[in-house]
Formats: sequence, C-alpha cells, structure tokens
Amino acid sequence: MNRSEAYQQYVRSLKLGQKYCRTSMINGRYPYIRVLDELLDESTLIGRMDLGVMEIPSEQIVGTKNAERRLAFAANYMPLLPAETEFAAKWISLCSAHLGDEGIHDPISCYEYMGEFYVQEGHKRVSVLRSYGAPGISARVVRLVPAYSDDVRVRVYYEFLGFYGLTKLYTVHFRRPGGYAKLIEALGYEPDHVWTEQERQAFSASYMRFRDAFRKLSREKLPVTAAEALLVWLRVYKMADMKPMTAPELSKSIESVWADIRLLMKDEPIAVETEPPEPSEEAARRGLLSRIIEPLPAHLNVAFVHGFRPETSQWTSTHDLGRQYLESQLGDQISVKVYSPEAGQDASELMERAVADGADVIFATAPPLIGQCLKTAALHPDVRVLNCSLSMPYASIRTYYCRTYEAKFITGAIAGAMCGTGRIGYVANYPILGVPASINAFALGAKMTNPDARIALRWSCVPGSPVEDFAREGISVISNRDAIAAGQASYVWDWGTYQRLQDGSLVPLASPCWDWGKFYERVVRSIMDGTWDLSAERAGERAVNYWWGMKSGVIDVQLSRGLPSGVKQLAGILKKGLRSGNVDPFHCAISDQAGELRNDGSRWLTPEEVLNMDWLCDNVEGRIPAFDELLPMSHSLVRQLGLYRDEIPPAKEEKAE
Repeated sequence: MNRSEAYQQYVRSLKLGQKYCRTSMINGRYPYIRVLDELLDESTLIGRMDLGVMEIPSEQIVGTKNAERRLAFAANYMPLLPAETEFAAKWISLCSAHLGDEGIHDPISCYEYMGEFYVQEGHKRVSVLRSYGAPGISARVVRLVPAYSDDVRVRVYYEFLGFYGLTKLYTVHFRRPGGYAKLIEALGYEPDHVWTEQERQAFSASYMRFRDAFRKLSREKLPVTAAEALLVWLRVYKMADMKPMTAPELSKSIESVWADIRLLMKDEPIAVETEPPEPSEEAARRGLLSRIIEPLPAHLNVAFVHGFRPETSQWTSTHDLGRQYLESQLGDQISVKVYSPEAGQDASELMERAVADGADVIFATAPPLIGQCLKTAALHPDVRVLNCSLSMPYASIRTYYCRTYEAKFITGAIAGAMCGTGRIGYVANYPILGVPASINAFALGAKMTNPDARIALRWSCVPGSPVEDFAREGISVISNRDAIAAGQASYVWDWGTYQRLQDGSLVPLASPCWDWGKFYERVVRSIMDGTWDLSAERAGERAVNYWWGMKSGVIDVQLSRGLPSGVKQLAGILKKGLRSGNVDPFHCAISDQAGELRNDGSRWLTPEEVLNMDWLCDNVEGRIPAFDELLPMSHSLVRQLGLYRDEIPPAKEEKAE
C-alpha cells in the first residue's frame, strides 16, 4: 500500500472517530478512551500476573494506562488528531506497513483489568488494526487482580477467572454471577473440565457466528451480552444444531427466543398475577375491535401433557380431575387429549405429538417439563404453552401455581386450636420458592389460636423419618404433605393435617386441596373470549406467572367432619376473609428466627416478597436444608425452583452432542 492510500485510510478513520465522539456526547457517554490510572486504586489490588504474549480481542481494548494519549483517540480507538500532525504521520506509516510486505509484527503492551485491556505501548498499532476490523491483536499482557468483594462486577470477574483458567477464552461476558457456570453446564461439560484446543476452536467458531447474528438482530441495542443471549438460545437448541444452520436459519432461531432474551434486561422479569384478570370497558372495546380483525376461536384443541401417569402419581391425578372438570364445563367447545409417558418415554415426544395432533393450548402439569415447554413455544409460536411451576422468567410461555400458603394459614390455625402440648409437627417437601411462605403462614395461624405454639419443622427431602421423630417427641398434631384434590371422599393417612391419638390411630383435621379444574376453565375461557391478552398487557414485556389464591377457587381447605364446631366456624371466617382480601396471613407483626423484624404489622407484603421468602418465623424450630443435604431424587426440582437455584453448583453430566 502506498502512502497516499494510507493517508485516505487515516482520513476515513478520523471521520469515524469524530462521529463517534459527537454521538457519544449527544447521548451522554464519555467519548474518549478510558484511563486506567484514573480508574484504579492500587490499594485494592492483590496481585499482578504476567500472562506473556497472547492474542487479545481487539474490541475489548477500551483504554490507555496513563492520560497522555487520552484525547488522541475516541473510545472506539479511531484517531482524533488532524491529518497534518506528527501523530497522523506515524499512524499513516504504520498503516502502510500493515498492508505492505513489512506488516505489523511487534506485540503491544497492555494491562488487563476486570476483563478489559488498557494499552501502555502500541496505541497507534491498535488504532490501525481496529480501523481494518482486525478481530484480535498480539499483546504482552499483565493482569491486575482486584481483591474479592461483594461487588457484583468483582464477583463476576472472579467467576471469569475460573472460566478463563479452563477455556483460555476472553470473548465470553456475563453481567451477573452464575453465567459462566451455567454456560459450561449447558454445553455439557463438567464444571472442572479443561478445554482442549479443538474444543476451544469449535466453540469459538460457533460463538462468533452467534454473536454476529445476535448483534445484527439487536438493532435496539439491548443491554444484553451475546453470551447471555446464547444461554437463552441453549434452552431450546444445542450448540451442535448451529453448525448446519445457514445465516438466515440461525437468525430465525434467535428470533424464536427473542422475547426471553429481552427479559434479561429487566430487573424484575416476572409479572406475578395473583387473581384472574377482569376485563375493563376499555379492554372490552379493544377486544371487540380485535375480534373484528381476527375472530375469536369457537373451538379449541386442548392438550394435557403429564410427567407421570395419573394412576401412579397423586400430583398428576389432581390435574387429571381438573381436566375432567374442564370437559364437563365446556363440552363441545373443546376437544381434549391427554399425553402420559410410558416407561422410558421422553417428554419431547409427547409435546411434539400434541402439536402434531393440532393442539391450540398445552398444559404441561409438571415443573420438569419446563425445558420442553420452552422448545415447543419457540418452534411453534402459535401454540399457547403453560407449565405448572412457579417464578419462571420466560416470556414465551406462561406458568401457573396456587397460593398454598393461604390454605396453610387456616390449617395452622386449626392445628393451634387442637394442639394440647404447644408443639406441632410440620413436614415440608422441598426448599423451593413458596414453601417458606407456607411454613410461615402455618406458624402464624397456629400462633393466632395458640400463642405458645412452636412448629417443629422437618423435611421429607432429606434422610430420616419425620413422623417417627414426632412420635418419639410426643407431638400429636402433624401437618404432612398436602395434595388432596377437592371432592375426594376420604383422607389418605399421611396427607394433610391430622392428630395422633394415644392408641396410635390418626384423626384427620384439615388439608389444603387444589381444584385445578377452576384454573383450566378460566384460562381456556379467557382464550375464547379474548381476555387472554389482558395478562400480557398488564405484564408489559415481562413473563406472566399465574399465582392464584382462594378467591379464584383454585385452592381451598377441606375440613374434617369431626372438627369441633367452634374450630369449623373459625375456619369459615378465615376462608371468607382470605377470599375477600380482608385477611392476610402476613399483615401482622412478624419476627424471624434471628429476631429481625420482618413486618411491624403496618404494611402488606408484596407477592414477590411472599414468593421469595427465604427466612422462617421465630416460632419455627428447624431450618431450610442446604442443597448438599438433600436426597438425590430432589435435586432436579430444587435446581429448577429452589430458593437458591442461582447459587447451586452445576451438575456433572455427560458431554452434550
């Protein structure tokens, strides 16, 4: 390249730098390269590591070590000094060398701090190479390691250091803790697997393709990194799926999960709907207009996909009773098919069969089916997909559950009234979202009728026999698992709240019961009458999670006929209060086990506060078990819905294809 062509390259680059500065200042961004000496407090460093010579991503070179070169470059490392300056002459000489026989061979010198690079020597080399779009630059790198702290950026950086130690990759970035471990797990590697050169190259090639496609689609400049978007994509696809995809096919696959990618930019990605929406006059008018443009369905094909067969699972049988109720209420307006797995059958086969059979709506009744729900929603966007689980940040599907804690408040009040010793046994199932709220509501209900009540908490998901423990401790009133469907004629001995008599016999007292049919009817009718979209409108661009309570009829309390009349009357009063909204278990003074005041009684806790409770009331004896204390059969569910699901170490699994 002759000097004249290099001069023209400088002029073009100068214009790009000037434009970048103007745009940055208009948008309130700092327009120049950053200065590490001004950003860094040396006292916060715990070490320096000489990484030697390596190729670094050019787009991660963001600044300079000292302020001397600050005003010579825009933040995109394009030049800012006039073409007649000595600086420009040297830049042009380097440019001539870059595309001539000589080339640019000497590595730059730089510091890496928090995953970004600051140049000490070689600024113009960076600028020339960046002007030609060079993806990487040879550099001699010294890493500056900050002291660990609770700062989110520092925590993420330390996770990056572990990831880099395994992969030697600088191009993968996350903004929140947990991302690197989730990526390794999603790719099918064990947490401590050291990548081979072949694995690194294969991933890098696919990742660069994905990153470029994502950036082209992200015209609105989402504050989401390509790695974060990739994690969302990997919920539906595998890395191996990308290889045969054409560029348009890859873009289409990213677009299929775009709604969930957009959720990553929200601090509160979930809209919790606590009651069925009632259409307003304005919504009715909009609904009339939409019905003119797009007529409402007169008939719907509804599919129920189960994780277990109804005859072998109490959980599934309650949902199947709901399916029967739905059919009895809507008759010829719907056609219903049920898909239950045979031994060894994969859920993906059931979901795809439901779609092939023409399903308009799919109710997946078990939380472990969430992954296949996401795939089905991405591949078949015209099918409405719902999963029976709680607090899932996915805009492409809807999730549903019920506020069991309202019913537990009533059974707690009954237990307190029937307890003679002051100690009441409580068997919790899993340390998942919503369970501490049920424990606490039960404890507060018991305290309301018996101020001296203490709740002895045990867990069915850890080794041991809680009921036998209670018998040895002389505890006669016990709250066990709750899964009785509305209308069932008899109690199974180990369900609900019951009293153990001196002769060892068990007397049922009360139990929360679920009437899923009421939920299924309301949801299907909402699709047919046009109010389905009201939930999405109210949620904005957030995920819709149904969490209905006693007012909706989905959750109730079944009372034993043998309860004393006064206790029955109290339960009836509490039911009416909960349904009307005049009674709330947590609208009172509450202290936790550590003595911290959680509510002074003057405020109503938000649904999010209740759902995400990770503490226990002061009259509860026991604690929430850690993940490594759980029985292996509990791990899958707790990984999905656990209180600390983002902090659970990745599972060691076989490598994915």
